[in-house]
Amino acid sequence: MGMGGGTILILLLSIFLKLDQHIAQGVNLIFYIPTAITSVIVSLKNKNILWKEVIVVIVVGVISAAFSAQISSKMNVIILRKLFGAFLIGIAIYEIYSWYKTYIKEKNTHTNHNKNIRRI
Repeated sequence: MGMGGGTILILLLSIFLKLDQHIAQGVNLIFYIPTAITSVIVSLKNKNILWKEVIVVIVVGVISAAFSAQISSKMNVIILRKLFGAFLIGIAIYEIYSWYKTYIKEKNTHTNHNKNIRRI
């Protein structure tokens, strides 16, 4: 999971174009549909789809999307924006931690391993 183009699109639409958060998120979903369809077609051609998992994801996705749409449509725009901001902060923290874990720790482990080899 990471920050993708949809997240940036919502930010651009809501901050720079001053669109309501609900509308920005709806526009984002419209832009997402062609990308999702293309991904499914490519995955079908490459036989990369695990059908048992797909069925679970579709059922859970449809139920949670309907539930979330009902909640967000009744939610105050300011609260929705704050929740979206908190979501972005959470993603940023996760991404920074992942980067640190992958590059900094791995580099230190690799460097320490090389030092141990040289001493032998």
